[in-house]
Amino acid sequence: MSDWLHAQLDAHIRTAQEAKPLLDQVRAVGAVLIDAFERGGTLYTLGNGGSAADAQHFTGEVIGHYKRDRRPLPAVTLTTDATVSTCIANDYAFEDIFSRQVQALARPADVVAAFTTSGRSANIVNALTAARANGATTLLFVGGDGGPSLPLADHAFIVPSSETPRIQELHTFLLHALSEILDAWAAGEEPA
Repeated sequence: MSDWLHAQLDAHIRTAQEAKPLLDQVRAVGAVLIDAFERGGTLYTLGNGGSAADAQHFTGEVIGHYKRDRRPLPAVTLTTDATVSTCIANDYAFEDIFSRQVQALARPADVVAAFTTSGRSANIVNALTAARANGATTLLFVGGDGGPSLPLADHAFIVPSSETPRIQELHTFLLHALSEILDAWAAGEEPA
């Protein structure tokens, strides 16, 4: 068991080291999110499975707080309304569960952030397509080569791995780094 644990930690450390170039994007994406909030926009997050949990995590950090007591910021996770999701999946298709919500809600001042390890899920591709059509800014948290979602992203964090656990671990780090920037801005401070 110990060798397996060491191998997992070593793989995590290796991926984190290889992901260092993504740090240059964190401040730029943080500025995009701040601009959206200053214009009265909302952050919409989405994902499937573990990526849905990451989307909810990001929304929680944005509405609640990361480290500081500060004003809440507008964010909605599109995976959390079971009635809407099952209605759309039943009456249309599972591939439409996010895009239909994005069509109804997202506007030009908004940011639509998709979490996906592969970038290949049809419902993610459709959501980003709908966001673009509505004029919203698109943000992609992805791994591998980004899949067909990548060309639909205005901003993309591509974790240099094809292993789902490593990708999701780095997505958590990145959403925390963005949360630090948003927290500090909303509190009128500089990021730690």
